[in-house]
Amino acid sequence: MVIENGRIREFGDYPSLFRKTRELPVRWTHSNQVAVFPGLIDMHAHVAQYPAVARGQTELLPWLRQHIFPMEREFTGPKGRREAGAFFDELARNGTTTAMLYTAVYEDSCEAAFQAAALSGLRIIMGKTMMDVGSYGQAQPTKVVSISLHESERLCKTWHGANDGLIDYAVSPRFAVACSEKMMRGASWLAKQYGAYIQTHLAENIEECEKVRHQFPWAQDYTEVYEKCGLLGPRTVLGHCLHLAQREREVLAETQSRVAHCPTANLFLKSGILALDQMRATGLSIGLGSDVAAGPELNMWRVMRGAIESQKARSFYEKNVAIPTSSEALYLATQGAADALGKGRQIGSFEPGKEADLLVLDYSRLMPYSRVAGTPRVELCPEDILSLCIHRGGPEAVVETFVRGRSVYSSAA
Repeated sequence: MVIENGRIREFGDYPSLFRKTRELPVRWTHSNQVAVFPGLIDMHAHVAQYPAVARGQTELLPWLRQHIFPMEREFTGPKGRREAGAFFDELARNGTTTAMLYTAVYEDSCEAAFQAAALSGLRIIMGKTMMDVGSYGQAQPTKVVSISLHESERLCKTWHGANDGLIDYAVSPRFAVACSEKMMRGASWLAKQYGAYIQTHLAENIEECEKVRHQFPWAQDYTEVYEKCGLLGPRTVLGHCLHLAQREREVLAETQSRVAHCPTANLFLKSGILALDQMRATGLSIGLGSDVAAGPELNMWRVMRGAIESQKARSFYEKNVAIPTSSEALYLATQGAADALGKGRQIGSFEPGKEADLLVLDYSRLMPYSRVAGTPRVELCPEDILSLCIHRGGPEAVVETFVRGRSVYSSAA
């Protein structure tokens, strides 16, 4: 691959590209022990929750009350600024070049997270969490909606399209359980006003769905709550979407809403297993998300593995389940996710003209006995290399991560 001015100029086999005559000299970096992948894309994670990964042995709503809301309550002031900077380093170390993120309800720590994102050089879509029902914020309940909307608008004005287009704002109502109709309608208005993204959660957990049914008795189902509040559309990313009727899937497809599939988080909180083949058959655009901290790590290879293994588990009790191949799992974390975010023409695959977001991975570090001196090198075909990365890959094998051709992480640094 030849990269020039942050874009992929040429792509092909090494001997042919090496021999080609060019006007400008090329600085070649070459190794027989690495594979180069498009930068990994995480469509759903929570910055403030990362210290709480792998904590709790319960389901979604009690887990939020017992572990997450107390953690997010502390994500402000100096602590919030410190953790925000460290989080983006972790993303790059894991080979993630694009991420869609929630912070906490506080404007100051969200501002600090955006500043850290800009310094990191990563491609980030992010927003301040909005909630006015059972919120852990300090504002009086009658003022929460107006304050949250004003703070979100200030952040959106500052950061949407910032850092030469690497940063975008996502208006982020948490989910219907934690938001009034007024909050959700205000979030919809704000996103449309500035052309921003919308992110929220949908039908992750059975108890959550029941609460929404009682909270919004005028809606025939969970999806209609978001539909009537104006939250659905091609700039909307909905996390989970596990417990949906066919009508709801069709509404999401008709509105061109996008889905962040979070298999490791769904298993950790016992939320359920997504009917991935049914969702795709409806025509939905889907990518993968780690959903840290419900997902136990930022390693997108483990999320790909979870996407495969969860469908294998479905096949034990359902007939004719389509199990993703390794290539299909990689697609969901690269080009598929890029398409879902409306960035498929910029990133997601190796094509001349696309921006050079990529990771270099030393797959020899993932081989058995890789640290044993004298172990003979095993030649692997591309399919075997990909399977090895999905089932054993992680940050220990990442050599370098690039966004727009600029190194944002190096294991040698």
